[in-house]
Amino acid sequence: MLKAMSTYVYVKERLHPGLLDGLVRGGAQAIEIFAARPHLDYANRKQHVREIADWFRTSGVPLNSVHSPMYADYEWGRTGAPPVNVASTDRAPRIEAMDEIKRALEIAEQIPFRFLVQHLGTSSESFDERKVEAAMTSIEHLRAFAKPLGVRLLLENIPNELSTPDKLVEFIHASRFDDVGVCFDFGHAHIMSNVTEAFEILKSHIRSTHVHDNAKDRDSHLWPGQGSINWKEAMELLRSAPNTPPLLLEIEENEKINPVDNMGGTFQKLEAA
Repeated sequence: MLKAMSTYVYVKERLHPGLLDGLVRGGAQAIEIFAARPHLDYANRKQHVREIADWFRTSGVPLNSVHSPMYADYEWGRTGAPPVNVASTDRAPRIEAMDEIKRALEIAEQIPFRFLVQHLGTSSESFDERKVEAAMTSIEHLRAFAKPLGVRLLLENIPNELSTPDKLVEFIHASRFDDVGVCFDFGHAHIMSNVTEAFEILKSHIRSTHVHDNAKDRDSHLWPGQGSINWKEAMELLRSAPNTPPLLLEIEENEKINPVDNMGGTFQKLEAA
């Protein structure tokens, strides 16, 4: 199983080759970039994106995926900027959201990658048929933009009423977006219902993962084993997927834990589970 790491663990820092070198030393065989402007200024194609593209080109390490932007500003929403929301029923901010996501997709012109991980709505978004219709329009538009770049969209199960496992399957079937898959987030599944039930519902659509833990109380993105997910059961599920996805860690920064030092042991424990 391909071992991968999200740069989310360094999201508060500017992404640079030294950080990526560290993730590879820790055992990452592929990378997911978290597209936040303070972390990777994806609109700065001549400098920042080129610097990161040079690293991927010389290292030979593949960019598995890019996590779609959640905010468009350089403060990651801390100054009151609205979230990037493809399910907004207001047309103007929805168009702005799609434009922002397209800027992140254009990374593929310099750094080829397979998947864009996309949220439907924001955290705790309530269900509304109008939001589903808005999201379908957005995803259809983004699919068309991504396809020539060689990128497939993956919808992530996140803690809201639009993105439950059942609703994601309904969305994919109703829209007939056969090329749209799912990024299965173990931590989110644990909070929303339970990992086994969510995985079985989404199983045939899963193409990538977000692996992290929590105590079923909040979305804390802990290292596996620090929360209450049964990782033996989770790994058995992962191995049963018809399209074997990467084992991709998406961990929140912890000043007491060096990610490079912790990755190898974590991958080893998960694979042995």
